[in-house]
Amino acid sequence: MAVVLSDPSWHVFAQTYPAKPIRMIVAVPPGGPADTLARMVAPRLTESLGQTVVIDNRPGANGNIAYETAARAAPDGYTFVLAAAGVAINPSLYREVRFDPVKDFAALTQGISVPNILIVHPSVAATSLKELIALGKSKPVNFASAGNGSTGHLAVELFKNVSGIALTHVPYKGGGPALTEVIAGQVQAMFSLALVASPQIKVGKVRGLAITSAKRSRVAPELPTVAELGFPGFEVIGWFGWLAPARTPSDVVVRLHGDIVKALHAPETQDRLIALGSEPVGNASSAFAAFVRAERDKWGGVIQRAGIRLD
Repeated sequence: MAVVLSDPSWHVFAQTYPAKPIRMIVAVPPGGPADTLARMVAPRLTESLGQTVVIDNRPGANGNIAYETAARAAPDGYTFVLAAAGVAINPSLYREVRFDPVKDFAALTQGISVPNILIVHPSVAATSLKELIALGKSKPVNFASAGNGSTGHLAVELFKNVSGIALTHVPYKGGGPALTEVIAGQVQAMFSLALVASPQIKVGKVRGLAITSAKRSRVAPELPTVAELGFPGFEVIGWFGWLAPARTPSDVVVRLHGDIVKALHAPETQDRLIALGSEPVGNASSAFAAFVRAERDKWGGVIQRAGIRLD
């Protein structure tokens, strides 16, 4: 069935797009998984689109500065944002957020998924999730996180909800300091991003009990998922994906989606992303839109029940 666009100018626009450099906003400073992903994909997009894709790092306010900038940008295909999970979570954490993760963006595609691993210090008397739960029923277990409202913190709150055990949240200023304290034995446990936890598990500094992806991950295939250990539907992942401003012409969304997915599926890109501890995705725009909506609703409920606010 042919699709007829209501505005004929869109056809002309799509035929000439792109006619100038394109800006990819990144919600973090240079370095780190999101910036690495952006700099892996940008050169391939430059080649396929025939225009330079310029990376514009806009850190600050847990990503809100970048997301608000992208939401207010002209919907012409010349600005889009590489967003993290915070784009779906932050509206529930902050009272003053000037963007809606669903209404203000057109989903392009999810780039990567980064699972968390439930780790404990070797001194903790638990070698399995079942044993950790038994321990938590006898006394509170201390959990570190990268800070209030981080995915590690939300994982703790979700795990409290589904397991019914007492957990004490200990927030730090970043995932690095939190992991350091778990390694030192100052805190008993943590949901840590797999790409940073895996090396510490391999050298025996921490013990991995389970992974928080929906299915077993290539990052740590030996670890069972929390879901398969008796908590169906439990999933906590860090993720990054591309969003354009709402009302970006549909032909341009299709073009950007196709070129980004092509860049993600390049064998060298896939190999490097997996080596960095992430799972490449590159899904349909509609699937990514549904995922963002589901993440907003899921974490909004967890945040409301836990009474978390960051302002």
